[in-house]
Amino acid sequence: MAAGAPGPVDDSDDKGGLRAALGGLTTRGRSFLAAGVAAAVCAYVLGQDDLLRVGLLLAVLPLVCVTVLYRTRYRVAGSRRLSPSRVPSGSEARVHLRMDNVSRLHTGLLMLQDRVPYVLGPRPRFVLDRVEPGGVREVSYRVRSDLRGRYPLGPLQLRLSDPFGMCELSRSFSAYDTLVVIPRTEPLPALRLTGAASGYGDGRQRSLALAGEDDIIPRGYRHGDDLRRVHWRSTARYGELMVRREEQPQRARCTVLLDTRRIAYEGGGPGSAFEWAVSGAASALVHMLERGFAVRLLTDEGNAVPGEGADGFAGSQDSADSAGLMMDTLAVVDHSDGGGFSRALDVLRGSNDGLLVAFFGDLDDEQASVAARMRQGSRGAVAFVLDSEDWAFGGRPASPAAGRLRLLREAGWTVVAVPPGADLAGLWRQAGQEGPADRSSAAGTTTGYSGGWS
Repeated sequence: MAAGAPGPVDDSDDKGGLRAALGGLTTRGRSFLAAGVAAAVCAYVLGQDDLLRVGLLLAVLPLVCVTVLYRTRYRVAGSRRLSPSRVPSGSEARVHLRMDNVSRLHTGLLMLQDRVPYVLGPRPRFVLDRVEPGGVREVSYRVRSDLRGRYPLGPLQLRLSDPFGMCELSRSFSAYDTLVVIPRTEPLPALRLTGAASGYGDGRQRSLALAGEDDIIPRGYRHGDDLRRVHWRSTARYGELMVRREEQPQRARCTVLLDTRRIAYEGGGPGSAFEWAVSGAASALVHMLERGFAVRLLTDEGNAVPGEGADGFAGSQDSADSAGLMMDTLAVVDHSDGGGFSRALDVLRGSNDGLLVAFFGDLDDEQASVAARMRQGSRGAVAFVLDSEDWAFGGRPASPAAGRLRLLREAGWTVVAVPPGADLAGLWRQAGQEGPADRSSAAGTTTGYSGGWS
């Protein structure tokens, strides 16, 4: 991904003009200037002409360097490229910088510096030798963050220095770019559906007439259609050949629910319960998209990432783009100030005829009851429940949330308690082995969670 359109450094728009250039005097330049003024004052008081000449030389030299450096016009174009522009937390990305001398003059010594947030590491600095007219210099550096988020890179800065080191001036490019640090994902065991479809591949194009008659909604005749499928009544009505539909695209659906309530989690940082839940939701999204599901990301506030299909579901025709959009959302998701799941329940009531995978924090009796009702509209539901106190302060001999988990199981949820530092792949397999209490009610459905997880 090309980051930031190349452009020349603009010297003419430097605010403050020559006064700002004087502010670029280095310690050496200020020392020369102070020594020159002091020598000139002493020469005037003592009447020493030779000392006055020395003082004038010391004072004029840094001023000449400032003037020459200020009036020098370097036309330098710069660009930045991120590889990759979206990286999992804890992984490294490389930033490539390219400098082009588009003027007809050799440049002087250039000190290149890029602005990066402190969480990505130290600020990179490079020293470039004289660049010939039309010459190119390329440098690169690495960035890494254990915290997900969107981090701006830039603008790129050039520090110009005179040969004597008396003055340094900074010039900045206007372009900057963004590095997206997404949650780390884990590969999960494959989930296989039984019933009408033998697997994910068969579930992408599924017949609407599995129980008997074809779909009576006709469509226009296309070259190659079997004439035995002509629907004569519709043909007479519309005045053109109409045929009966034999099958219609239908894709299994999955909703991934992420609990972001602030009161449901304690602690913070990469190893906190909330970050595990975000990483778990990301892993589930990627896994289900790869398996051919139409996936939707939902939070406790009822917010979902807009998808290409109905009700915000993102299809699998281009799973990479769909996953990227959801990962960008999870990269910046934060705690919500809400205290319940009522908004999420309203969304699920309107459209939830597939698998529901939820990542919950602490649940009180009221919210456990609301979460239990989410199961009614779905074919199957799996809940990963985190006790934030266990994560923040270590395990305890007994958990007061056992009754609330039992309430979810009685409502048909497959409930898995998540201990601190647990491996999601193992818990995913455990969910398939346990199964909900009323699994028989989901058997035989076309889009539901009606089989084992392997």
